[in-house]
Amino acid sequence: MPNPLISSAAGPLKGTCAVPGDKSISHRALMLGALAVGETRVSGLLEGEDVAATAAALRALGATIERDDDGTWRVHGVGVGGLAEPDGVLDLGNSGTAVRLLAGICASHGFTTLMTGDASLRGRPMGRIIEPLERMGARFEARSGGRLPFALIGADQPLPIEYRLPVPSAQVKSAVLLAGLNAPGETRVIEPAPSRDHSERMLRRFGAEVGVEAHADGGSVIAVTGYPELQSCVLTVPGDPSAAAFPMAAALIVPGSDIVIRQVGVNPGRVGLIETLREMDARIEMGPRRELGGEPLADIAVRAGPLRAVEVPAARAPSMIDEYPILSVIAACAEGTTRLNGLAELRVKESDRLGATAAGLRAAGVTVTERDDGLDIEGCGGPPPGGGLVATHLDHRIAMAFLILGMASGKPMTVDDGSMIGTSYPGFVADMNRLGASIAAE
Repeated sequence: MPNPLISSAAGPLKGTCAVPGDKSISHRALMLGALAVGETRVSGLLEGEDVAATAAALRALGATIERDDDGTWRVHGVGVGGLAEPDGVLDLGNSGTAVRLLAGICASHGFTTLMTGDASLRGRPMGRIIEPLERMGARFEARSGGRLPFALIGADQPLPIEYRLPVPSAQVKSAVLLAGLNAPGETRVIEPAPSRDHSERMLRRFGAEVGVEAHADGGSVIAVTGYPELQSCVLTVPGDPSAAAFPMAAALIVPGSDIVIRQVGVNPGRVGLIETLREMDARIEMGPRRELGGEPLADIAVRAGPLRAVEVPAARAPSMIDEYPILSVIAACAEGTTRLNGLAELRVKESDRLGATAAGLRAAGVTVTERDDGLDIEGCGGPPPGGGLVATHLDHRIAMAFLILGMASGKPMTVDDGSMIGTSYPGFVADMNRLGASIAAE
């Protein structure tokens, strides 16, 4: 059932918070733990619906995954190539990461896997993974447009390939690399520009041989050597920078706010939002960086202050693709017109995020021009009028972004459904209210 939420003007936000574990890293920790030999122990795992769907799918594929009372997750792996054909359909809920990466893993196992998802995921195109995985020997029987549900017939004798990504995509890159684990020789992915490297970092952590080198035509070549014996390990998942973006934004746009967000992942491929906000004169300070399980993290201090509009280059999109809805909310409170470029990818996220963001801004009384691959947002130089109802289209990031905007608007903002927020940030409402927000059921 839909769960409408309303967010009203808040006083200054104060205090500290810790956001849930990084969703991208959580998915990969479970998947590689399932392909390793022995017991992998994971703390700080995101316990949202998306990651729960990955855990359920891996159990159906033969891995044993358990949660201890102290929040530690234990994964008993079956080794590379050791997964078994599932008895039923794997339902990946709302998670595009789960379906694309698991498709890569299953593509090089000689059995048939049936995959589906919720209404939002069934509408998202999967052709971008189908093409390279079929080159490796897998076959797909999918709905028109390469959409879910589909049957994936894994290759009995998978082939290593060299695949050039048409556009930077960590999910497609990871799908091919994961398929290459159970193929002979070396599987290579050429990416024209950097994308998130969580898979490469974690593959190395489990003992895989992963190489990265410059390509003659520009970009990079990432190569994985097949048939490694992945070794179990102990992992701690850092806080998700995409989740941290929401309290960060709230502290920037609610006057007088001053907060600290603890132990946030600051992988270089994920800090585009912080780079952009600093260009907008945001008061953001990053504490000392430290390594945890192969990933850098730091505490982040945020204070409110005046913000100015900027133009965000298209080249920055891969490092902050999930943060554009909340960046748009921040831009609505800045002085001047912010121009966001290179966002065609947002048309095929959990919703048409570009269109949904533009519609939400208009509902808040903000003037916005929607382009095919970007937005021009006329900032209010302070609190937007607010007072509107936002259609979330089952998209957790749209819901959270406009609840944050309601905290700084002249009138409350309402989102038509907040029930899906738990896919990426369980406890979001409680965390924000603890800092001083006023978010409640309508």
